[in-house]
Amino acid sequence: MGTGDIYVGAQFQDSGRPAFRRLADDQLSWLRRVLVAPVGMGKARSLLADTGTVILDGPRGSGRTSAARVLLREYHQDSGFFRELLPDEEDELPLQDPALVENGDQLLLDLSAVGDQQWATARNGLSALRRAVHEQHAHLVVVMPRDGILDPDLQNYRVRLGWPGGEQVLRRHLRVHGLPYEQYLQPDATVAEFLSERRPMREIANFADLVRRAREAARPGEGFTQWCAAARRAWNDRRKDAAELVAGLSEAPQRALLITVAMLHGAHADVIHRAADLLLRTLDSPLVGLPLLQHKDLAARLTEISADTGPDGHVRFTELDWDSAVRAHFWDHMPDLRPHLGTWAARAVELNDPHITPAVRDGLVAHIAGQYLRTGRGDGLASLAESWSSTTASRARLEAAVHALTCGLDDPAHGRAFRERIYQWCAHRRLRGEFAQVLVQICSGVLASSHPDQALLRLYYLARREHPARALQALCELVAGSRRLLDRLARSVLLPPDLHIFLQACDPVPLTDPSGSAHALVEENGVQDSLTTCWRAVLAELPPVTWQPSAERWFHRAGDDTGHRGELLLDLLVGAAERCQDRRGTVFAALYASARKSERTAPGGPARAGETTAMLLQKITAAQGLCPVTVPPVSAGGTRS
Repeated sequence: MGTGDIYVGAQFQDSGRPAFRRLADDQLSWLRRVLVAPVGMGKARSLLADTGTVILDGPRGSGRTSAARVLLREYHQDSGFFRELLPDEEDELPLQDPALVENGDQLLLDLSAVGDQQWATARNGLSALRRAVHEQHAHLVVVMPRDGILDPDLQNYRVRLGWPGGEQVLRRHLRVHGLPYEQYLQPDATVAEFLSERRPMREIANFADLVRRAREAARPGEGFTQWCAAARRAWNDRRKDAAELVAGLSEAPQRALLITVAMLHGAHADVIHRAADLLLRTLDSPLVGLPLLQHKDLAARLTEISADTGPDGHVRFTELDWDSAVRAHFWDHMPDLRPHLGTWAARAVELNDPHITPAVRDGLVAHIAGQYLRTGRGDGLASLAESWSSTTASRARLEAAVHALTCGLDDPAHGRAFRERIYQWCAHRRLRGEFAQVLVQICSGVLASSHPDQALLRLYYLARREHPARALQALCELVAGSRRLLDRLARSVLLPPDLHIFLQACDPVPLTDPSGSAHALVEENGVQDSLTTCWRAVLAELPPVTWQPSAERWFHRAGDDTGHRGELLLDLLVGAAERCQDRRGTVFAALYASARKSERTAPGGPARAGETTAMLLQKITAAQGLCPVTVPPVSAGGTRS
């Protein structure tokens, strides 16, 4: 909700809780801390608790979307996902599709900015969506467009939100930013002037962030009045002032240092010095030929560009937000510089220096990305990220590519285009170098935090085409305990790559674990149909040596103390084999042989595993319409007598 930097580090290793769940949790928790409840929030909360659905209306800028996210955060649970539904995007399921909702999901349908036609289309699917939400014990918050028409049968779910107090919103943000309350509770003329007109919540959040940054850059003895005055000056457009400064700097080293400080604002002086020299070399600009001791020192050079080094050794401009104005000036008025800045940034993140931290690297990438996005050049940013990882790239450069794409996905104006571009990369493009690894990370660690269905589809295509092991691992983590992949596979033409994906993803543990829900996934009719369809194709198309390890996991799970859910696993395997038509006898025999083999490694011991095998044989016999078969008992040594 502010202009401050948000750093999302790329992680190319496993770590406990899925990354997409942690990211979503962190973002929603932060939003809950800073939100001042708008008028009507209590009614919306009560309605959502009673019915599972609430439709929010209200003026633009009143915080409707933020309120919607906070309402859903209050119903966070491990059995479902927070997801933003995007019915107007090509690869999204229609609102009427029951597969769109899973048990415990928290669903946001933000239609605040759509046109009349899109709103009319969405309204047609709301009733069906609400029924699915009710059946799955999920929660749905819809943000409707201003002055939108709502059908009579949905009017009971509508709540109109009103404006929260602007001063209260500002103080809440300042408190969360850690400013002393004895400072911001005092009357201030700058604050009063800023809040004299009704402002959208995002603008107030941005101003609060400027006050925070002004406090961090303030001189000793300055207080809240000075912080707010500096924030108000930074609020104004400073690009004309930046142009005057640049015009007075005619030497290449001066301008290189100015650009470097703007792009790496707040970095250590050692980093600034090395990166400025690197920029000159990238641009093939001649270095100063004077003897070393005759060079101007860094302090003098920084003074020329209105910057200095603080007590901590980090370099900042003396005026708040001056770095933003400088970046915009060079980007807008020296367009030939743009491709060189991308090359320089890729080299800069690879500099070997203890002061080049992940936050410094991500800040540089975010500033480059910000200029592409500000000027409507999202395609250029996407191409830059691809080029950074299309060869054998270092870890730092791969993380830079991930962060560049993250900036594109998070941008309100370009997010949809980036999601579509990532889809094209994953589904159709030939990927070079390590770019597939970048796409796996961006799908599993970023896109999945709010759009798990889209992340699933993209990882699915990657698992079929590029680096299947990495993509498949991320895909299985994303869909653990979910029916989404099973449903998508069952609806498709099952080719060998799809069958291998299914065998990796059909872990019987999440299928049979209710995880605090009223029932496990395997007890749902739709899931049973999908599992039967996929297993039938596996048993009919693949050799036993390929599917036996997965079948053995099912037999082991069926032998655990899972009650009727374990028996359901056997029913599904037998039902799938029964549908193999002419090969039924061969498949039944292979299943039985696999069950016998699994007895040797069963966690519960051979005796219990033998009972599972006996139950399987009885079900096979019944499916074939034969007389019941008596299975020899298992001896104490684990062999049949």
